[in-house]
Amino acid sequence: MKRVGGAAKVARAAGLRSHTTVLGWKRIPDKHLLTLEAATGIPREELRPDLFRPRVSHERGAA
Repeated sequence: MKRVGGAAKVARAAGLRSHTTVLGWKRIPDKHLLTLEAATGIPREELRPDLFRPRVSHERGAA
């Protein structure tokens, strides 16, 4: 949460009334995941790696 500015900012971004709700999370609830991804710029793969695998780049370097 430090990366995005704390529990209060996460709560505001998720549309929650209180930051204490966020403090009780062990993980971000999936219903808030896309909203928080958009608000923070942190990819869903980082927010919930248990649900999303890291994206693999298929680009190849020039030889």
